[in-house]
Amino acid sequence: MAFIRKKPREQQLQLYSRERFSLLLLNLEEYYFEQHTANHIQHKGNRNERKIRGSLKICSKSVIFEPDAISQPIIKIPLRDCIKIGKHGENGASRHFAKAVPGGISLIFSQVYFIKEHNIVAPYKTERGTMEYVFELDVSGKVDDVVETLLQLHRASCLDKLGDQTAMITAILQSRLARTSFDKNRFQSVSETLHMECKAEMVTPLVTNPGHVCVTDTTLYFQPLNGYPTPVVQITLQDVRRIYKRRHGLMPLGLEVFCTEDDLCSDIYLKFYEPQDRDDLYFYIATYLEHHVAERSAESYTLQWQRGHLSNYQYLLHLNSLADRSCNDLSQYPVFPWVVSDYSSPELDLSNPGTFRDLSKPVGALNKERLERLLARYQEMPEPKFMYGSHYSSPGYVLFYLVRIAPEYMLCLQNGRFDNADRMFNSIAETWKNCLDGATDFKELIPEFYGDDISFLINSLKLDLGKRQGGQMVDDVKLPPWARSPEDFLRKSREALESSYVSEHLHEWIDLVFGYKQKGGDAVGAHNVFHPLTYEGGVDLNSMEDPDEKVAVLTQILEFGQTPKQLFATPHPRRITPRFKSGSQPSSCNASTADSPERRRLTRLPLDAVSPGEESFEDLTEESRTLAWSNITKLQLYEQHRIHKEAVTGIAVSCNGSSVFTTSQDSTLKMFSKESKMLQRSISFSNMALSSCLLLPGDGTVISSSWDNNVYFYSVAFGRRQDTLMGHDDAVSKICWLDSRLYSASWDSTVKVWSGVPPEMSAARRHQFDLLAELEHDVGVDTISLNAAGTLLVSGTREGTVTIWDLTTATMLHQIPCHSGTVCDTAFSPDSRHVLSTGEDGCLNVIDVQTGMLISSMTSDEPQRCFIWDGNSVLSGSQSGELLVWDLLGGRSTDRIRGHAGAVTCMWMNEQCSSVITGGEDRQITFWKLQY
Repeated sequence: MAFIRKKPREQQLQLYSRERFSLLLLNLEEYYFEQHTANHIQHKGNRNERKIRGSLKICSKSVIFEPDAISQPIIKIPLRDCIKIGKHGENGASRHFAKAVPGGISLIFSQVYFIKEHNIVAPYKTERGTMEYVFELDVSGKVDDVVETLLQLHRASCLDKLGDQTAMITAILQSRLARTSFDKNRFQSVSETLHMECKAEMVTPLVTNPGHVCVTDTTLYFQPLNGYPTPVVQITLQDVRRIYKRRHGLMPLGLEVFCTEDDLCSDIYLKFYEPQDRDDLYFYIATYLEHHVAERSAESYTLQWQRGHLSNYQYLLHLNSLADRSCNDLSQYPVFPWVVSDYSSPELDLSNPGTFRDLSKPVGALNKERLERLLARYQEMPEPKFMYGSHYSSPGYVLFYLVRIAPEYMLCLQNGRFDNADRMFNSIAETWKNCLDGATDFKELIPEFYGDDISFLINSLKLDLGKRQGGQMVDDVKLPPWARSPEDFLRKSREALESSYVSEHLHEWIDLVFGYKQKGGDAVGAHNVFHPLTYEGGVDLNSMEDPDEKVAVLTQILEFGQTPKQLFATPHPRRITPRFKSGSQPSSCNASTADSPERRRLTRLPLDAVSPGEESFEDLTEESRTLAWSNITKLQLYEQHRIHKEAVTGIAVSCNGSSVFTTSQDSTLKMFSKESKMLQRSISFSNMALSSCLLLPGDGTVISSSWDNNVYFYSVAFGRRQDTLMGHDDAVSKICWLDSRLYSASWDSTVKVWSGVPPEMSAARRHQFDLLAELEHDVGVDTISLNAAGTLLVSGTREGTVTIWDLTTATMLHQIPCHSGTVCDTAFSPDSRHVLSTGEDGCLNVIDVQTGMLISSMTSDEPQRCFIWDGNSVLSGSQSGELLVWDLLGGRSTDRIRGHAGAVTCMWMNEQCSSVITGGEDRQITFWKLQY
């Protein structure tokens, strides 16, 4: 199981025969302070004395005696049930003993619990009535201190108000922590440098263990105050892969550290007493990690999931972790969805949509009749209204599923008892039916249902979990007919989670649990409203002056369950499933500079209509592109030519690659021969800068945009300007061409779509340009790009806004203010699912086209002026003149290649992705080739 550390199953079973005492024997929110080797002295008739060897453990709300002999039960005496505590023999011998016991401590009480007799995990046995137990410490000199501690804790336990009890015990704990410090002898190396030390608690399910945290330049340490379960826990910083700030008890005090990338369970979870201590430690470790591990955000995981680099299971694990869900906190345990609704058929048909649960609805809304009753109650309810009286995830629900492997956790949660046998986790089908029909049961699942550990389904420990009304003993979980074994059940459940249906609809469930339908009006519309106390920020504990009220509210929230931290404020993008993949060009910026017959044949097909068979005709070319992009860091400069007097602004290349056309701020269009390495032509249309250029199909016409508000058409064959389009009121910043349509962006705040025919194609229609659409912006537009099909356009403005337009209707789809300065460049991914933008602020942002959601953002220390990408990797040109290679899925820059003496201003890549040409502010054009 997730929070039982990963051990072979045999070791898990042995766990209960080797370890007797655990912190789970304590009450919730109770602390274990110290232990003393001692004898429990028993007398019969004041003649037969019997000593039971063991250890006496002093806890904040109880005294626990653990005998060495496993046949003897562990004894737990609640301090609130104690009548008298003192040294044995004070004021005369005790009434139960003929003579005083040296070094003895006497407890007279009214109730005692017996636990794990013969080391069998079972409900606690209780004995009531006035009793006296005497414990003889090995070190008699410690008796006075122990008695004094017990009397102090007894006074706290007997206070009338729970808030006062908590305050007094907290004061005792803090006093103990203040008198101790981290033992520096525990450092792994004498050369370690101490960075910080503070007080904290190590958190495990249902338990917090106080001690001291210490971090050096190499290691994170935690030393428990009580030395349990080990004298010190240590984590080498070099092993850390992820670190998260956590809400614990609704307060920003938690910190969780993972030494693995995809593991469900962390290596340590710490709760601090001061937010500043937590933040300081987080900052130190995060700063260390910057040099070792890429930072992960919800958006970066979304991008990986969308593109198939993360499974549905892995993605949900990461979202849970980012949303403060932790296996160490049962009130915020990772939540997974029910995905299958068929638990009665002999076979599980994953090709049938009817097999699956409707992922667009919360569990409480799946049954129409029940929903109507809940809505009627909701309408009559005074504010604050809520639809569901219980949550979809709580400590009780987690342990309901895990009782067979974690019985001591259930006993801890339920004060030494298992639940009623008929309410236990007896059957998958019964549990699902109750979630559909039950008046108060709306629970979802936990990750274990999609893992590979079957132990939570089998009563391997042979626990006595009770007898049902029909007379059957509660034993293994009854599986659906389609599952031939527990292993088969988990395998098919995982297949269902990763199925096409779930992949296509999982984003709908994410919207409910982690996204925009979690709260507010969208939650009301989705019938997804829970009690206000379950939401982050639903209550401010710091503002509560009454300690009793504060403790009561906190207890209620922790037991009731908590809604995950909201990760997404806009609709979550859907996953890119195989049937949506397109075979279009990997370098989307080429869509504006080339329009080959092969491309036109592809882009006439709607993206949703491309079948797997139709994708494969370009397999060899696709393989070469994939190989090229995987080796993009091996790009080598092999030629540089200075052919302009000012910065180069645009590059276009003929189909055969022999001629390179460039524009510049020096107002010229130039034609350069790659074969002769000679400048062949230099054309000037005006005395103002040219901003971009492109070649029309057939390589007969070059189009250039200018700061003089015009677009110029130049005939290569005739060597003269043939047309001028005077279509804007300010500088034309960028042009694109596709399927006989010209797209022009301008500083006059518009993007215009023109219908035009190249001059050499029809002399009769020369100079005819019809304005088809005008896309209006609030400020000047600096860059535009088309998707491969010519159905979408993305624009970037000087104020940092990226806008996605539907060209079929000339309407705005999304407007995303995602840069703090001018947008330098934009481009669609080959499959048209994402847009990448770069800006003067140094950010590279990935936007989901369907939802307009910013799903990934990386930051550079300088602006990236231009780029080309294949959807996963990016080659960008920086302000300093370097080419940078970015791994979008990894969220980081992987390589730097020196190229220009000034900013890289424009880029071109050939169809095979093996050749690159860049232009820069240093007036040079640079030729690059892949060498692999």
